[in-house]
Amino acid sequence: MFDTFTYRFLHFRRPTLTPSSLPSLPEGIERFFVDTPGGKIEVLHGKPSKQIRNGASPLFFVHGGMGGAWVWLEYLSFFASHGIPCYAVSMRGHGSSWHPSYLRMVYFTTKRMLAGDVVAGIKWVQEREGGREVVYIGHSSGGGLGQYILSAPEFADVKVRGLVLAGAVPGFGSLGVYINWWRLDPWFTFRMIFHGWHPNSPLSHPALTRRVFFSEQLPGSYLMKFQQRVSRYESLLWPLGMMSPFARPQNLLPRITSWGTNKGQGIMVLGGEIDKIMTIPVMEKLANTYRESYSNLVSQKKIEGERESGVEELPGEGGRDTIGQGVRCCYVPGAGHHLQNDVTWEIGAQKLLAFYEQL
Repeated sequence: MFDTFTYRFLHFRRPTLTPSSLPSLPEGIERFFVDTPGGKIEVLHGKPSKQIRNGASPLFFVHGGMGGAWVWLEYLSFFASHGIPCYAVSMRGHGSSWHPSYLRMVYFTTKRMLAGDVVAGIKWVQEREGGREVVYIGHSSGGGLGQYILSAPEFADVKVRGLVLAGAVPGFGSLGVYINWWRLDPWFTFRMIFHGWHPNSPLSHPALTRRVFFSEQLPGSYLMKFQQRVSRYESLLWPLGMMSPFARPQNLLPRITSWGTNKGQGIMVLGGEIDKIMTIPVMEKLANTYRESYSNLVSQKKIEGERESGVEELPGEGGRDTIGQGVRCCYVPGAGHHLQNDVTWEIGAQKLLAFYEQL
């Protein structure tokens, strides 16, 4: 228990990033940097290993708190192998992007600023891909940012082909999620005090990271590599800005452009079957929130879509998947919160591929 009261994995200084110090990348993955008013942000690109599908919409992956573009390496390789253009962004303070100082990042970086980094990445990818709109895939707080961006008036020019919310912070507010986390870790508050309220305190030891993010089956070697790549510190204003409702489904849904051009779904909710913070009830409520809004907007003729009477079971591994009212809700069996990195990640990638192909 007290082994987790350690400073070994906590940092208070920004990393030194030079071309020679950047983490190496798997074969087929390349790194770009996009200029923003604050500094350069990292975008990783999975180079398709076979001919790119004609007119394929690019996938745009967004990490959550304490992550980076690197959390999507398995997915980038997977989708590149299917001839699908795919990219992952690192917001400021994450991955190999520019890093604000500890105080600036922790206490003065808002979700609006981080959203600006994401939007810069989206626009860069769309320009590189001939103007084709991206399919936005956001994990955890990155999924929260997607909902915020697509419902905020200041980002009204951002539209996407489809939206995937992977273990995402729900737009109706995340207070219940953090209560789940607090219940999972009874020493949460005491450890935060011990660590001087360092934002990485809840993930300051591999045992804590496994408990919150992964299954017990994840190899210890992978877990340690993950722990060593976690961001040095995180914005506190980002999660605090999502505690209460921060997204409006009636504004978000019209900015998904696949409605009317297919008879499928424009939103996918993808959860880990054993996620202990974004639990199945949280993901079901998130899916139902968008299903209800979809039905209302279709009946009001504010978006084009099929009037569906209900929700049906969708065949798939795990036996929990459903489809209907504009939303596909799927789960990755045996996966925790970091479903894209856990041992059964490929099942989730296959389910995401099926969603992509019906857009």
